[in-house]
Amino acid sequence: MGKNRLLKHHITIGRKLNSSSLLFVIYASFASFVAYSCMYGFRKPFTVGLYDHLYVLGISYKVCLVIAQVLGYMISKFLGIRFISGMNPAKRIYYILLFIGIAWVSLLLFAIIPAPYNMICLFINGLPLGMIFGLIFGLLEGRRTTEIMGAFLATSFIFASGLAKTVGKWLLLKMHVSEWWMPFTAGAFFLVPLIAAVWLLGHMPPPSAEDIAQRNIRKPMTGKERNDFLKQFGFAIIPIVISYATFTIVRDFCEDFANELWLETGHTNIGIFAQTSTIMSLVVLIIIASFFLIKSNYVAFIRTHYLIIAGLLLSFVATLLFNMQLISAFVWMLSATTGLYLAYLPFNCLYFERFLSVYELKANVGFVMYIADAFGYLGTVLVLLIKEFVTIEYSWTSFFSNLFYTSSIVGVALIFYTVQIHHKLYRSYTGYIKTQPYL
Repeated sequence: MGKNRLLKHHITIGRKLNSSSLLFVIYASFASFVAYSCMYGFRKPFTVGLYDHLYVLGISYKVCLVIAQVLGYMISKFLGIRFISGMNPAKRIYYILLFIGIAWVSLLLFAIIPAPYNMICLFINGLPLGMIFGLIFGLLEGRRTTEIMGAFLATSFIFASGLAKTVGKWLLLKMHVSEWWMPFTAGAFFLVPLIAAVWLLGHMPPPSAEDIAQRNIRKPMTGKERNDFLKQFGFAIIPIVISYATFTIVRDFCEDFANELWLETGHTNIGIFAQTSTIMSLVVLIIIASFFLIKSNYVAFIRTHYLIIAGLLLSFVATLLFNMQLISAFVWMLSATTGLYLAYLPFNCLYFERFLSVYELKANVGFVMYIADAFGYLGTVLVLLIKEFVTIEYSWTSFFSNLFYTSSIVGVALIFYTVQIHHKLYRSYTGYIKTQPYL
């Protein structure tokens, strides 16, 4: 009887959501935004700790912790290329809750096990959390309104990071929770809303016939299908993976070491993270969600490249103006990171979604997204190690300036090159897409 009631309840909610596109978008956007925002509550609070006077092999313990978590996150992305792309849709909700639970337990162990041995706990923390995005986005992709829902999910990266670090800093400064117990305690604040949001996600109906007609069916991929995809489109993915890896490196440094930068520039107020992240979230959300209005998959796909270039130019100009002392540190970081996210986030909700639709691929976003993510986090680990072992005197402002300059120049060149690739590729596929062995 209990199972029958739950099934009827699930069907009832599904019918109501199918009856109104607006209701479905609001429902799915809210649930995915809250769920992924809460994930950050188990991942990012530890970054506001300084862990002063602790070193391992000459590396500051804060950097060791960041590297440990990013290593776990990176390995998760490599594993996710197969795991997420082959995921049975019916099991997504179960795995979301399981992986968050593992991550929270690892933070408890981080508080109990003394340093430096508790470093392994953050490695374990990163392993399951790297799977969450693919599990959630798999519920949103392949729909006519994916851009809107994806925009909410992607902007949660910005908002949630600031919120998680604000909660962490509040626990440190106001509640006097130790740096070791703070990450686990912060996670407790996000547990109930996470469960509620995941429950809502579990009641989402599958894509409609109209969704499939416009965006193609999204299905689990076999090993052969993944290999066929790479044989046919690998050359077009390579410059994107390199550029995305560059953006990931800068984005990770902005998230993990923003506290050090703000302290260096004299900003010590607790709300600085939430303040900047809220402004960035609103700007990026409006711009990315507006791509929903572009019905042509090809036009939207090409314009996504131009949006990425525009974001990179904003980062470059803002950094240049700051170094010329024409704008403040606050305006610089707000503008440069907004530009960075305008370049970074389209890959998480626009780029690969339209890519699959343009070429009518029977695949899923998780596969290509996790390829890009895996190499992105690999780049983050390498830069972290280089920064620690190459003995160059630097300030955080100069370090971030160089990151923004480099990512902007490299990114614009690679994205512009990719546009030329797809102009030719699309012309060659037009008219005989259906004859391709994988399409």
